[in-house]
Amino acid sequence: MENEVPEIYHGMVEIRSIAREPGQRSKVAVAALQPGVDPVGACVGIRGVRVQAIVRELNDEKIDVIEWSPDPAAYIAKALSPARVNGVYLNEHAKGAKTATVVVPEDQLSLAIGRDGQNARLAAKLTAWRIDIKSLPEAASDALYKLVNDPEYAIIADQEAGIISQVEAIMAKKAEGRPVMPEEYQVLSQFVDRVERGLIRQREKELMAEEERQKVAQAVVPDAAYDIPLEEIGIPLRYTTILGGAGFPTLGDLMLQLSLDQDVILALDGIGPKAMKDIEEAVEKYSSLFPAVVVEAEVTTEAPQEVELVAAQEVLVEPVPVTEQQVESSDAIVSEEIPLAEGEAVVVEMAEGVPEPETAIEAEPSVEEIGEMQAADLDQIFTLPTDVLEMVAPLAEDESEDEDQQKKKKKKKKFVQMEYDPDKDVVVYKKKPKRSGPEGWDGGWE
Repeated sequence: MENEVPEIYHGMVEIRSIAREPGQRSKVAVAALQPGVDPVGACVGIRGVRVQAIVRELNDEKIDVIEWSPDPAAYIAKALSPARVNGVYLNEHAKGAKTATVVVPEDQLSLAIGRDGQNARLAAKLTAWRIDIKSLPEAASDALYKLVNDPEYAIIADQEAGIISQVEAIMAKKAEGRPVMPEEYQVLSQFVDRVERGLIRQREKELMAEEERQKVAQAVVPDAAYDIPLEEIGIPLRYTTILGGAGFPTLGDLMLQLSLDQDVILALDGIGPKAMKDIEEAVEKYSSLFPAVVVEAEVTTEAPQEVELVAAQEVLVEPVPVTEQQVESSDAIVSEEIPLAEGEAVVVEMAEGVPEPETAIEAEPSVEEIGEMQAADLDQIFTLPTDVLEMVAPLAEDESEDEDQQKKKKKKKKFVQMEYDPDKDVVVYKKKPKRSGPEGWDGGWE
């Protein structure tokens, strides 16, 4: 296959398992090692060119290429191809090999089993599971029988009490040779699926309970007992040989099994009631030498912590008491009022230790204050001498003319001469006269 399939040669596709009966048929499980690669398509090739070349080299041996899956149920369903499968129900804790119950439609039963059971054998070799193939009517009949007679199915029987009568009617119709509708086959398929999956869940719960029980038994057995061989506890050598061969080489292993189930020891060949009594006496004699403080120490260390936590919670929940004097004093402070006379301003004193602000914010003048200020300015203007007023007015006109000249930037500036009058103690503004004569503009243009 490496010569015919480049993906296998370059490591993009891997062959996970092969089951073969030489000269007749083979099943190959492949898996992709890179995302985006179809492992089955790569091995088969376009129109089966690649696999046909391998078939010719093997003298027309049939080859089934399937995709490997980490899910055992999906892997088993693909291994039974080309048959269609209704359901795969796993029992990993069965006695002996792992068992998978496969339910197929009635018309697919012969195809799933194959010629002389060849397809089922190759699928079992490929998946390493013991496969039990049943048709849908057979699986429904077995489920009805187990619900009625098997105490392991008692809980499931109570849950399926309403549908059992309908299933019995369909099975009676099938036994009489009358045609069964597809809807009725669907009812049978759902019934079998619920029963089988309910049994799987029940087994998982039992397994979890057994693991919990084993943990409790292991906590009782001291660790030092696992270091003591059975030859040192005083039982005959014949018993130690039988127990060691059964998987109980130390005292700790024997104590653990006796606490879990004594019938396992009693069922061993060569161990009778008398031998069982001698073994129990020897184990009790030796176990009394070990201090049984492992479990008690855990309980005593956990108890004070719980008490402290509860006490801490109670302290947090307790409310803080408030005395009546505090309430009355606070009410008096809040309800106390200071009578003020009409028109009296309230002065707020600052607390000690708080520095006063250095800069004060000036209040904006009101409309009345602005009016009084304007009136005072007018009175000052009217008190000025008349000659000063006559000079101030032309100054304002000259300033307005200067602004116009600056805007136009074409007119000449007006020159104003300032003189101080010591008699009147006033600065007098005088306008400088223009040039006249032949040197000026007036003299040049006549």
